[in-house]
Amino acid sequence: MRVLITGATGLIGTEIVKKCHNNGIAVNYLTTSKSKKENTASYQGFYWNPSKAEIDVNCVKDVDVIIHLVGSSISKRWTEANKQVMISSRLETTALLHETVKNNPNNIKQIISASAIGYYPDSLTNYYTEEEKQISDSFLGKVVQEWEQAVDAFKTLNITVSKIRIGIVFSKKGGAFPQLAKPIKLGVGAAMGSGEQWMSWIHLKDLTNIFLHVLEHKLEGVYNGVAPNPVTNQAVTKAIARQLKMPLILPNIPKFAMKFVLGEMHTLLFESQRVCSKKIEKTGFEFEYVNLELALEELV
Repeated sequence: MRVLITGATGLIGTEIVKKCHNNGIAVNYLTTSKSKKENTASYQGFYWNPSKAEIDVNCVKDVDVIIHLVGSSISKRWTEANKQVMISSRLETTALLHETVKNNPNNIKQIISASAIGYYPDSLTNYYTEEEKQISDSFLGKVVQEWEQAVDAFKTLNITVSKIRIGIVFSKKGGAFPQLAKPIKLGVGAAMGSGEQWMSWIHLKDLTNIFLHVLEHKLEGVYNGVAPNPVTNQAVTKAIARQLKMPLILPNIPKFAMKFVLGEMHTLLFESQRVCSKKIEKTGFEFEYVNLELALEELV
């Protein structure tokens, strides 16, 4: 089997590449840097420039499945220019992939695309499954909705479409955990706002395994990429402090203060999405890190 991966050098992509190779799956990957292309039997790089609609169409040759991860980070200040890049980086890449598959010979049977739990509205009480019809009216909700709609275009090519709505990723190498742990290590850690907002987290290893599970079992549709036990912001903050053996001496940080510092992006810290993992579990997937303490022990 051979897969084509976009975003192969990112936090999630790097782990998926490793997992593919461990499972005997060859990888093609797309890169915007011609100098960084590798060319071995199991790891072949192909150039693309989505903003100019340029792509080496050989990237789809002998490929069975596309794993689509690329998209500009949402963790930078939400200026109008940056917001446009966040949207266009997802829509342009998806459209270019679609046109490439549509217009060139290939054997692609499935696309597995990253998405995000930002799809779900802010709520302290709802428990969201993949069947939820209401979409968040936030900027992130807009990004996710348009991204998922763009990926759905592959259905017109008789390709199975799968989407993983990714939660808050915990890893030593990046994602949310180092950002949450840093102020606690410095002795200035505190929960955000009321601290009651839900954080639907997932360990990077489990998230990687979900992508491979969806690939190997040819699963179709939307799946939440979250651990079985979401926790509140207050609980996450206390749990990290316990693992780091650091006290929490400051009061919770008021929402208005973070809005002043971060602008519209402050919603990333205060929105609450309690998200269910049962759908992927019912397909036979087993989480290694089912609760936060287990994950933090490994990370710390």
